[in-house]
Amino acid sequence: MRRVLLAAALSLAATLPAAAYPDRPITLVLPYSPGSAADGYARALGEHFQRVLGQPMVVTNRDGGSGVVGMRSVALSAPDGHTLGLTPMTAIVVQPHLLRNAGIGPNSFAPVCGTNENILGAVVRADSSIRDLPGLVAEGRRRSLTFGSAGPNSLPQLAIWRVQRATGVEFTHVPYRGDPPHLNELLGGRLDFSSTVVASASELVDSGRLRLIAVFSAHRHPAYPDVPTAREQGIDAEQLSQVGIYAPHGTPEPVLNQLEAACRSGVDDPQFRRVAETGRVVVNFMPRAEFTAMVRSEFGNYARILRELGVQPE
Repeated sequence: MRRVLLAAALSLAATLPAAAYPDRPITLVLPYSPGSAADGYARALGEHFQRVLGQPMVVTNRDGGSGVVGMRSVALSAPDGHTLGLTPMTAIVVQPHLLRNAGIGPNSFAPVCGTNENILGAVVRADSSIRDLPGLVAEGRRRSLTFGSAGPNSLPQLAIWRVQRATGVEFTHVPYRGDPPHLNELLGGRLDFSSTVVASASELVDSGRLRLIAVFSAHRHPAYPDVPTAREQGIDAEQLSQVGIYAPHGTPEPVLNQLEAACRSGVDDPQFRRVAETGRVVVNFMPRAEFTAMVRSEFGNYARILRELGVQPE
């Protein structure tokens, strides 16, 4: 009789639904300082997630270490889908090769989806005599130039490393915590140029205070079709920056499936699209399997690239 009752209990348990997900607010960590383009579209995406999943998505900035500090906090969170990170791949595929104690890498996360490409570009003040990338290189041969980026060993800095490697010119890098601080320094005349996410500089470009002289993507930015890529200007300095959502490693498959579905519908949500277009964000959805493969491939690629660049872990 006991065996019959036990079998019945097990059968009943197998048919009961798992605990509802999510059962409390979801935290979305942005691992860079406030004020970047990511803030706006992350909140628009969060509103869609709330409508689809039924719980608020709380967006929080946690900067430091070119994204490592914030993404490490995600990796150390409970793998239950209630803490996520939205970030370019820098912290996950670049920084582990550069920091001996980064504490994170591709195996620390379960990628959920790719959301957009952070098209990177070089900007100068509007009153600068530099009009294009070859002009920047020529000026760099005449005198020492300083440039800002969102952090040490960030993808925008890597874009300039590629320019240096392709041309032999040397620039002096001044790292900041996110894009807004170094763009403000550029406006104030304390930097000669900046390497940045184009969307972060778009308001300053559109208002005529900064000039976009090149983009480092494989294609031109759709909002600035007259600005050629680095390769179109004869300098082999392509630097891609895919942004995506990550959960901690070990997050259950059903939870990841729900998050991926919310992400897929979220990037097509009219409100998100309006925010993205206004902020000059280039939407580029990637499903979970494809995004995971890209992250792992790029991790291996950067191990080789950084060795060729002569960069040593600190």
